[in-house]
Amino acid sequence: MKNFQNGQDFTTRLNLLLDNELTPEMEREMLAEIKSNKKYRELLSQEKSFREFVKSRIHRKKVSPSLVQSIKAKIHSSGSSEL
Repeated sequence: MKNFQNGQDFTTRLNLLLDNELTPEMEREMLAEIKSNKKYRELLSQEKSFREFVKSRIHRKKVSPSLVQSIKAKIHSSGSSEL
């Protein structure tokens, strides 16, 4: 099992874990490391709390279907002109 050498490495892996970007094996290793280290458990809890705080404060505005279609049409037409 990998032992995290510094806080930056752990933070990077923690973000990958929370973003579901780790392989199953790396996820198992990460969770085992967190389980065995109180400081890592606290950091995980803080990061989860922060992410929930941010999510609760962001209000995404809906865009009109016509805007979506317009953007898709422009992408499609610019892709065709490059051929």
